[in-house]
Amino acid sequence: MNQHTVKAYGDELNQLTAEVARMGGLAEAQVADSVDSVARRDIALARAVVERDVKLDVMQRDIERKAIRLIALRQPVASDLRKTLSAMKLASDLERTGDLAKNIAKRALAVAETAPMQPLTRSIERMGRLVSVRLRDVLDAYTSGEIDGALAVWNTDDEVDEHYNALFRELLTYMMGDPRTITACTHLLFMAKNLERIGDHATNIAETIHYEITGDEMAGERPRWTPNQADSGVGQTHTLPEA
Repeated sequence: MNQHTVKAYGDELNQLTAEVARMGGLAEAQVADSVDSVARRDIALARAVVERDVKLDVMQRDIERKAIRLIALRQPVASDLRKTLSAMKLASDLERTGDLAKNIAKRALAVAETAPMQPLTRSIERMGRLVSVRLRDVLDAYTSGEIDGALAVWNTDDEVDEHYNALFRELLTYMMGDPRTITACTHLLFMAKNLERIGDHATNIAETIHYEITGDEMAGERPRWTPNQADSGVGQTHTLPEA
């Protein structure tokens, strides 16, 4: 490669990384706004989240197309290839994160039509804040290329699971105590499950960053929260059907 070609190649790689970072910023905002729409019963904000989701879809396709073109024309190897593949994987995780945020916003619209349930919406808000911080931290690690930040997110994967299981039990208690809350609590259950899945995508991103920087897969299984035997099994991971 001559000097001009090398510079153009480097510019394409940097542009790809920058576009993933921009997509990450939008995904992060979608998650935060979807949670705020629940906490504030803000119908306008929830609708805005739903409408903005298409931007993430377009960005994901654009990043994938550019990455494929770069691979075909530049034939990157070693760290450059990992960077290109990582951009594609991160864009996929971020697009899915946006879908989950959109689903939370849609359910926020339904919950806004029911009687306020402040203790439960505050629990959703707390879980949402935790997930948002994890997403922000892992995206910061991506843009700065700092593996320690990615590892910190990966090592706290179980914190989101713990919040989800506690909220699951809280919601079940409300539904058993007052059947009139079943509809609203069901929507909140799906919101909590969506937040847990967003947390999983943040962990996926952390693993991708580790691979991009080191060339190695993460060793060992993800940290998982395990309830004490005294819980008699309550608090284990609960599976909800697809929304």
